[in-house]
Amino acid sequence: VQLQASGGGLVQAGGSLRLSCAASTRRFSNNGMAWFRQAPGKEREFVAGISWNGDNTSYTDSAKGRFTISRDRSKNTVYLQMNSLKPEDTAVYSCAASIYASVTTSSTYYRYWGQGTQVTVSS
Repeated sequence: VQLQASGGGLVQAGGSLRLSCAASTRRFSNNGMAWFRQAPGKEREFVAGISWNGDNTSYTDSAKGRFTISRDRSKNTVYLQMNSLKPEDTAVYSCAASIYASVTTSSTYYRYWGQGTQVTVSS
């Protein structure tokens, strides 16, 4: 089972990107999903998460009001719409599937991880 992240790239500050995380099967359709990011020299951090049915979402404070997580269960895909990007958003973004159906912010509870996609925001 694979999680394939895509959509990263180079963008100027204030710009937008939409990340996609496609699962190779329907296995994660009943799992909470999330995006994490890791910048050089920093620990991995939770960015946004969504429950199995999309009814509940959670965001890190720096992402609130700028990022939106969503999922299309029919396509086995989770999205992260990122607007008003800032240089401090620069990182490798990875998607992950939780062992729970609900939203959880701790990476401890995410068992399956995608390979990551680079997001670089220039000032």
